[in-house]
Amino acid sequence: MARTERQTDRQAEYVCPACKQPVATVLARHKTLGIFVPHWGAGPCHNPECHRHEAEAGEKSGSARGAHSVGR
Repeated sequence: MARTERQTDRQAEYVCPACKQPVATVLARHKTLGIFVPHWGAGPCHNPECHRHEAEAGEKSGSARGAHSVGR
């Protein structure tokens, strides 16, 4: 008896090369021949124990700007 549903595996996801934890997929675009072309890639690692960890914007303590400066 044939199955009517297709068995599909989970889509491949990006992993951090250092800690092998899954990372989010980010979308960037670049211009080629006058049009913008999407480019998907691995996002930053959010594992705090990883040496490639990128902290959230609110977690950065040693930023170059002061706490009261206004960015433009």
